[in-house]
This record gives sequence, structure tokens and C-alpha cells, in this order.
Amino acid sequence: MSRQRRKDTEIELAVRKQLHAAGLRYRVGLPVPGMRRRTIDVAFTRAKVAVFLDGCFWHGCPEHATRPKANSGWWAEKLDRNIARDTETSQHLEEAGWVVLRFWEHQPAESVAAEIASAVSRDRPPAPGG
Repeated sequence: MSRQRRKDTEIELAVRKQLHAAGLRYRVGLPVPGMRRRTIDVAFTRAKVAVFLDGCFWHGCPEHATRPKANSGWWAEKLDRNIARDTETSQHLEEAGWVVLRFWEHQPAESVAAEIASAVSRDRPPAPGG
């Protein structure tokens, strides 16, 4: 597990590149307000949009998730805790007024970035003075 990337995964880098090219600016690894040791993968603080780019194995993708056969009890508990933590984090942010977007690592970066850009522009507060 120590060899698994926690940040700057292939999908994160690809989506961030698309967002930056579209002129959007964001924060990376922003701590979740009020929750220790949890971070938002890509955060748009003014629009209050939190983006999570989840790995299929670690977060239980309905299409691609697998469960190891060796030490299956431990793995089942570990992966179920991850899914429960994701749900808890999303609910916490939504209650705080954030829009939470979750995507899987297998989704095309272009379509993910387009959906994020749409949410950010929809939820962006009006510019001062106009």
C-alpha cells in the first residue's frame, strides 16, 4: 500500500491540466473543514465546489472494484471503511454548503473537466459591482 500514490495520480494530473487550460484556478489538497486528515482533491473555494477523483479499487467502483482473496476479511473491512468515509465526507461538505463532485479514475479526463467547469460556473457567485 505504501507504493500507491495518494496524490497527483494520473487522473488528477490529467483533469487539473484540462481545468487549468480552461482558465479555471483551484486549490489542490485542501483540508476538509472540520474533519481531520481528510483533503479535497481539487477545490474551488469561492464557488464551494469540492472534487474527488477516486480510484476504482480503493473506493469501491461499481464497475471495476475487486476484492483480494488473500486476507479477505481484513480487505473487506478496509475497503468498506473507505466507502463509508467517502460518504461521511461528502455529507459533511454538503451540509456546509459545498457542491461535492465525485468521479472514478476510469472516466475520461475531458468529460470530467467539462462537468467540473460547468458546476463551477453555475455555482460561481456574481462578480462584485456587476
